[in-house]
Formats: sequence, structure tokens, C-alpha cells
Amino acid sequence: MGCGGGMRGSCRVGAVLLFTGWIALAALSRLLRPVPNGCVMTYMYPTYIPIAAAPRNVSSDRYGLFLYHEGWKQIDFDKHIRGLNGVPVLFIPGNGGSYKQVRSLAAESFRAYQNGPLEPTFYQEASSTLSKDELNDFSVPTRYRRMLDWFAVDLEGEHSAMDGRILEEHTEYVVYAIHRILDQYKESQLERSKGVSQSSDKVPSSVILVGHSMGGFVARAALVHPNLRKSAVETIFTLSSPHQYPPIALQPSLGQFFTLVNEEWRKGYKMGGPHAARPKLSNVVVVSISGGIHDYQVRSRLTLLDGIVPSTHGFMVESSSMKNVWLSMDHQSILWCNQLVVQVSHTLLSIIDPVNGKPFSSTQKRVIVFAKMLQSAVPQSLSWMSYFPGFQQSNLLARDNPDARELQQKDSPSCPPSVQWASDGLEKDLYIQSNLVTVLAMDGRRRWLDIKKLGSNGRGHFVFVTNLAPCSGVRIHLWPEKHHSSVQNEVPASKMIVEVTSKMVQIPAGPAPKQVEPGSQTEQPPPSAFLLLSPEQMNGFRFITISVAPRPTISGRPPPAASMAVGQFFDPEEGTSALSVGSIIRSSVAPEEMFLAEDHPLALNLSFSVSLGLLPVILSLKTAGCGIKNAGDQMEAERNNLCKLRCFPPVALAWDSVSGLHIVPNINTETLVVDSSPAFWDSPEGTDRTTVLVLADPHCSYKATIRASPSAAASRFFLLYSSEILGFMVAIMFFGLMRQSSAWEHDSPVPSILSAIESNLRFPNPFMFLCFMPILLFVGFLLFTTKQNPQFWTFLFVSMICYVIANGLTILLILSSKLIHYAAAILHVFIKRRSVHDIWQSWEDTVQSAFLRQLLTFSLSFQSLKIVQMVKNNENIIVAAATILLVCLVHPAIGLGLLLISHALHAHSTLCRYILPFLFSEIFLAASFRSITQKKDIYNSKMGDNPAILSKSKPDGVHQLLPMDDSPKAAKSFTDSQLELFDCRHGMMILHLLTTLMFAPSLVAWLQRIGMGQNFPWFVDSCICVGVILHGLLGSQPNVSCISFKLPGRRGGEVGLSFLYLLGGYYSFVSSMALAPYRALYALAIIGLICFASRIIERRKLVRGDISSRKSRKHSHRH
Repeated sequence: MGCGGGMRGSCRVGAVLLFTGWIALAALSRLLRPVPNGCVMTYMYPTYIPIAAAPRNVSSDRYGLFLYHEGWKQIDFDKHIRGLNGVPVLFIPGNGGSYKQVRSLAAESFRAYQNGPLEPTFYQEASSTLSKDELNDFSVPTRYRRMLDWFAVDLEGEHSAMDGRILEEHTEYVVYAIHRILDQYKESQLERSKGVSQSSDKVPSSVILVGHSMGGFVARAALVHPNLRKSAVETIFTLSSPHQYPPIALQPSLGQFFTLVNEEWRKGYKMGGPHAARPKLSNVVVVSISGGIHDYQVRSRLTLLDGIVPSTHGFMVESSSMKNVWLSMDHQSILWCNQLVVQVSHTLLSIIDPVNGKPFSSTQKRVIVFAKMLQSAVPQSLSWMSYFPGFQQSNLLARDNPDARELQQKDSPSCPPSVQWASDGLEKDLYIQSNLVTVLAMDGRRRWLDIKKLGSNGRGHFVFVTNLAPCSGVRIHLWPEKHHSSVQNEVPASKMIVEVTSKMVQIPAGPAPKQVEPGSQTEQPPPSAFLLLSPEQMNGFRFITISVAPRPTISGRPPPAASMAVGQFFDPEEGTSALSVGSIIRSSVAPEEMFLAEDHPLALNLSFSVSLGLLPVILSLKTAGCGIKNAGDQMEAERNNLCKLRCFPPVALAWDSVSGLHIVPNINTETLVVDSSPAFWDSPEGTDRTTVLVLADPHCSYKATIRASPSAAASRFFLLYSSEILGFMVAIMFFGLMRQSSAWEHDSPVPSILSAIESNLRFPNPFMFLCFMPILLFVGFLLFTTKQNPQFWTFLFVSMICYVIANGLTILLILSSKLIHYAAAILHVFIKRRSVHDIWQSWEDTVQSAFLRQLLTFSLSFQSLKIVQMVKNNENIIVAAATILLVCLVHPAIGLGLLLISHALHAHSTLCRYILPFLFSEIFLAASFRSITQKKDIYNSKMGDNPAILSKSKPDGVHQLLPMDDSPKAAKSFTDSQLELFDCRHGMMILHLLTTLMFAPSLVAWLQRIGMGQNFPWFVDSCICVGVILHGLLGSQPNVSCISFKLPGRRGGEVGLSFLYLLGGYYSFVSSMALAPYRALYALAIIGLICFASRIIERRKLVRGDISSRKSRKHSHRH
């Protein structure tokens, strides 16, 4: 049965609640599921040496500074400090973190210094962002010049992500710690010299900052602090640190602190005039590492440095695309994951100049080292493919360049001499006649492939996949054509051959196949490297040679035969499959299926028209055949084993322009997710779509199945847009109060806040006006004021979904609050209806009767006190004084909490007056809760602006709740008036509840610091909360005076609360889309100040006798 007539509103509300509930439950089921990250634990023997404090001018004395020492032997602390001679590194913990979290990085740095640099083969992979000249600046270290001295600040585990004041205090202490560390090295040198003069060049002049989570932002904030010494910090390394926005953008002071610091950084890199001094931060390098899809607290888009740090001075890399790491990890494991910690340790040691033992003074050299050590060369290998956005073709050669071979040779360094092996040791050469070449063993042969012949018919691209080590296991060369010119023949052939082995890039290999016995092989090993060559790179060459090293022998026996290599000339268009948004959504019900026949392209391009960061998919790749005929069911298992022996496990490479590369080795059935950031106003280009490159063996046929994952999509949606949804909830409450105020101003029945929100969901007019219109205004503003141009349809769709979910959460909050209020009011009225004598008679036989009688007697006597009566008569003044003092001197959330209690008590009192007549007329007991909440707001007149019934009282506690007259002849019934007042107060209470919740994280951080020294709240937070309090006390009823102003050419006009609420809702809506939901509090505070100013103006006019200045409500009820 459909929803018709009066049921349409209930159907809309029910549909929104069902949709929101399904999304929330699906997200929770996914987010609470444990996710293995594949990290190896780091072990250490830590010792923390306290550094003596020096006189300082910081806001707190509760923090500390420690020096880390690795080793199990006991040491003399003073002697160890006197012997400091390394490069200082300061670790800054994050939100709720401990200084002891430095132990993994410090321990691995010590071991890396002792054991020396990584294997030489690691440095052969070319970086994706470096030119040939830049690569020449990077020299492979043979040993590390100086070790790292790791310091750590003890910030008492405070929650810096929740409060701007704490973040500022941490910044001040880090500045002091930097100065204290540099001074300690000078003191240690003086103590070692004992009066003998020594060169000051050996004393460090700067400190490397390493920050985790909010510690990374604190490091950047310290660098623009006015008290920091010049050049005291030149390198910052952050781990899963937010840079663009705070992870919890709810507190105004926190958001403003982020904005201030980022603005100072932008100014610090700007060049002045021709005669101006160098920019303040011109010698500062910043590297940001994000945890990827498994980091639920700090998403990759928050760790970006775009717009803050120029690309010449830093970059962001995700852990899943880091060399030797290839893993996504959660927010805490990024500190101890051994794969990442080892790589970071070697990276920091590599930026130390071997000449002077200090970090490179050149900014370019430090950036080159970071890029070389951290970034993978996979993007460079794939940059010729147009479907991999975000990377430019920097070193690729033009097809018609006459000097192609010379430039290609300069761009392709040969293998190092330590791993070269003579080509004359190779056995008989093999000439490949097909476009597919296979290597199944280290046979010591060289395979020749004719580029002109095999790369014809559009198959001009070449891909090579192997598990053999580049240079030591396999080498690939490009050979020129044979020329008949005497000039060309004068050039030795060896000078014209170009080795491209260094262009092979490493990828994470899955688990190696199990060997039953030495020499046996049950399946193909997974690939560990691949090479992609475009026609431009092979231009001017005739042959490709694949040289495989001879098999080494151990004690006369060969090692296990676990070698593999497959190469193919292919056409990228043949392996391209595009999936539309509709097909991806439909796949959640009916999966998309594709069949890859044998001899398919080795590189398969799956182009998704929607980002996998927003709509993840489950990719299943099953082997269907491998050229072996099916001889019956009894041969099925044997056929599968033979296929595993013949074909290597497929590999998937998903690319995103924000988070980088995601590699899934040994893919069978995997959920493909990228930590993208689509549908934001500042989303980089290319984030609205994802491309997945699948490397699958052409010898086998596969059945591919693609299915969207609703639970993964729901979890990603909440992770990405939770801040936006919370801001939309405030805007929705503004729109609801707007409808209530508009009804009051137009002498119409005032709807409940739930009915107002339901009315705003009606399509098309209210929904389009309140949701679609602010989105259009925001996009138009971006087009005219900034260079940002978000994908409109994706941005519109996601914003509308966020708005619907925010409505569902708001409705759920309203229903819960209303249920609690009705239950409390019913219980209160029911108990108060019974006489005190009856209550005592029923309790006399109980054990607690004496105690309860005393409690009730005390309660009645307390209410009769004069001071209590005075408070009741002037409660607004008392509440205003108490709340303002609390928000200014203690904490904003406590003052707003007191305001909420005031709202709740008023709403409870009003609701009791509404329910009581039902009990006395014996109608309420037969009526359901639904009949009460859905009572029609149909009235014929309007009550006064300050109903006298609220101040009338009877000496009897029961009769004071009864109206003087509630007869049908009354212009407006007393119960309807009370219900109307309750609806107004209830909507105000929900809005202020959301406001209080914005300061709840800050309150948690404040409670942690009780007894440890407190500071006053930030001035901006206090001012905003004062405005909110004024709104709660003066705007709790829609009968607040209107504001008169002059319009050009007209006598004047009135602006009521409904118009102010509309503007406030629009501003909150736009601020949420701008990822600053805390700005909604600005609108609420301004409305509160306007209400306060309006009330003062009204009072002055009343004193003058201008009674027409106050607008009265015509509806009234008789007494």
C-alpha cells in the first residue's frame, strides 16, 4: 500500500530513517572489523634519559624532554649526554601519544647506522620525479657519516587534536625543546673540551623534527612561531599528520589555529621583490607519509601538502606506495611497522652530508634523497598511459627525435659493475617469433625480439613481468637498427646499445610457492618486478634482448627452480574495459562478469568512472584454463595444478592521484579500495575516477567478476564526509527553526520541529531551495573566486546524500529526545497527581518509607524558600550569569551544558502542563503516544507574546499545573498553547545540543588536565558561546522583536528570526561543504547578538511609550 494523503510525511521520515540506519549499520560492521596490515613488529631495548630543564618562558611546566638510548646495558646518563655527537632528531607524539613511541624509530636508526646502507640493488630503481641531472646529485652511500640522536618530548598524553589551547601550548614547548637540544650540544662540547677551543662547525645548528599525528602539525606550527631561532629547523618528517584541516573540525579556536599556521606557511614560501630577502621558509623541506586506507583517523587527503608547501620543498607519499613497504597501516602501527620504520631510518641517515656530518644544506639535495628513498618508480613507468593521472611525462622521448638513442642512453644508466655478468658467457641465443616470450628457468640464454616485426598492428607497447632480480638475474637491452652508412658503422655497436634494466620497477611479491623438495616447483612464483616500454621509448631501436643469468649451483646441486619471466608486445586498447557508474552500482546486485581468453593482453586496464575511494569493488579473478583440454571431472584438480605451474599469480595496481599506488599481489578475491578524496571542493583532478592495471599471464584464461561492496562504500562514506554531515545537521536545525519562526510571524500554527524538518524534505520546492540552492551558490562562488573546479555532478550527488543522512540522524536525535521528554513528563504528572497522603500510605509498609518521606518533605520545603522563588522569577538572568561565567572562565561545554539543562527544564514543565489535562479528563490513559505527538496544530486565534499562564500559580502543587479555563469556547486551548511552546523550546534545545557536542571533544581534553594547571578558554570560543547563550535565552520563543531597517526607495522593512535562520542555515551548509563545520557557530552567535540588540531596542521603545514597536502574536487563550 502506498503512502497517500497525510501519510506522505510519515513515509518520507520513515524512508530517510531506514536509509540512514542502513548506512550507519553497514559502516559500523565494516569499521569494527579487524584488518590485518601485514606489519612486522619492531623490537628494541629502550632507555629514556631525562634532559635537565633550563629556565624558560612557556605556559606549562608539566612537560618533559628525553633522550633515547638503545641497548640493554646500564649506562651513566651524565656521561652519555656529555658524549652527544650525532645529528639531533626530535620526536613529537600526537593526540594522546607518549614520548616512548619514539623507541621503534630510534632503535632501527641505531641498527641502520651500525649495519650500514641498504643493498646496492635498492638504489638502482629510478625515481619517478627526478631528472637525469637530479639523479646525478644522489650518490649511493657506502657508509653513514654520523648517527642520529633521538630526543622526544613528553606531552603527558594530552589530546591535542581536540583543543586549540592545548595545541598552542604544545607548540610553545616544542620551540623550547628545540632550543634546549641545540644548547645541550654546545654544553656537551664545552664539557668534552675542558677549556680547549674546538671548532663550532661540529655542533649541530638545526634539529630534524619527526612528528606523528598532531605532532606533525605541531612541528610545522613551531617553525612559524615568533620565538623560534633562525634556521633552527630545516627538515620536518611527519607520519600520518593532518596538514590541510584538523581531523575533528568542530572547535572554532582549533580551526582558526590551523588556518593561521597554514597561512603563515604560504607566506613563508612566497618570494618578495627583486631586492627582498629570501623567504622565511625557503630552506625548509617537509615530507608527509600517510597510512592509507586503514588509517581511519587521518585520511590521506588531510596529509597532503598541496597549497601549503611547494612541490620543490616537499611531497606526500602513502605507505602503500613506498618502496620496501607496500602496506597500508592504521594510525598507531605506522610508528612500529618494521617495514616502514626501517625505510624511514635509512632515509633520515641518507640526508646527512658525508663531508661535514650535517644534513645537506641544499634544499634540492634533501628533496632528491627523500624522493629517491621513498617514492616508487611505478608512476614513471605508467606515465605514458593517459589513464594514470597526476604524473607528467618528463623523460619520455619524442617519436621523431633524431637523437633518441643518445638521450635514451643518458636516461638509462647501466647496471653497476658489482652485479654485471659477461654476455659472452651466455649460451646459444634464441630468436622469438611470436609477440609473447616466456622464461621458465635461469638458462643463461639471450632472447631476441624484433621490435619492428612483433610490435606491428598496433601492438607497439612492451611489458615484461618477472620474479628475477634486475641486473643480477635478468638484463634487458635495446639494440639499434643495422645501418649501411659508413659514418654510422664507425660508431662501435656497444656505444649504440642502451640498457633499460634500470627502468624495471620493484613491486611487492606475494608469498613464494611451497617446495615439496629441493628442485621441485608446484606453481609459478609471484612477480616481483615489471617493465613497461612505450613506442616512444623504443623509437630508433630494432631489437629487444632479454638476457637471463646462468643458474647458480650450490654444492653441485641447483637451487629450487622458482624463476619466471613473461614479456609481450600488446595494444593497450585491446585490454581496456570501462565501467560506468550505473554498471558499478548494479554490480552490487548482479556482478559484472568478464572472460579473458588465452593470449589476452598481459596488461589489462580496468577504468572505473567512479573513484574506488567512494565506491569500493570486490575483484575476483579465477583461472578458467591454460591450454589443457578437460579430460573429465577426475582431471579437474590436476588441471588446476598444471595451470598454477604454467601461469604466474595475477597482480593488480590501483592508482589514485592523491594517495598514490595500491598494489595487490597474488590477487584472487580482493576488495579494491583507494584512499581517494572525491566530491570535495578542493579535490585534485582525477580523484573522481580510478584506474586498475591488472597483470595477468596470457598463457591462461580467466573469469573476472566485479561486484560493488555496499558495506565498504558505507564505511568510506562516513570516514570521508562525517564532518560535513555534522555541519549539515546544524543547518537542518536552522531550517527547521526557520519554518517555526515563519509560522509564528505569519500567525499560523507553529509546527513541531519534527514536522518542520519533514516539510523541508518535500520535493521539489523545499528540498531544492534548502539543499540544491546552497550547493549551486557554493560552486558558483568557487568558480569566480578560486581556481578550484570540482566535478559538479559528483559533488552534487555526494552533497545531497550527506544532506539526506544528516536529516536522518537529526530526526533520530529528535525522536529520542522527544521520547525521553514524554516519558519523564508522564511519570512526573502521574506521581504529582497522587496526593502526598496516598503516597505516604503506600510507602509506610516499606523499608524505605522514612527516607522517602524525609526526601519528599525536604523537596517541598526547599521549593518554598525565598531564594528558590527568586531564582524562579529571574531564572533567565541567573542562567545567563552562570553560563557566561562558565564559558569564559572554565570551559565552553560546561556553560552550554547548563544552558541545555535550562532548556530541558522549561520543555519538561511545558510538556507537563500539556499532558496533565488528559489525565484529569481520563482521556490520556486511553490515548496512545502517537495520537499526542501528531495532534493537529489547527487553531483560530493567537495567544499573547508573553502568555500569562506561565506566570500564574496556585498554592496547591497539583492545581498550579491546571489552566483557568480550557473549555471549547476558548479562542485557543491551553493544552495547544503549551504544546506549541514545547515544540519551540524543543527545537532550540536540539540546536544547542549539537552546539554543545561540538565542544565535547575539547571537554574531554580539558577533564584530562584537571589538577595539572588550567588556562582560560580561548577568547574566540568564549565570545561565540556568549552569543549562543544569548540566542538560547532571548530567542527561545519565536516572538522576539523584529529588526527594522531602511531599504532604498522604501519606507522600511522588518527582518524576523525566520530570515536570520535561513541565512544561518545557508552559511552552515556552505561552511560544511568547505570542511569547516565549526563556522556554523558563528552564525548562531550572530543571531544571538541580534536578538540581544533587538531586545534592548525594544525595551527602549517601550519606555518611550512606542508600544507599536513590539509585534504581538494574535493567538491567545482565555483564563
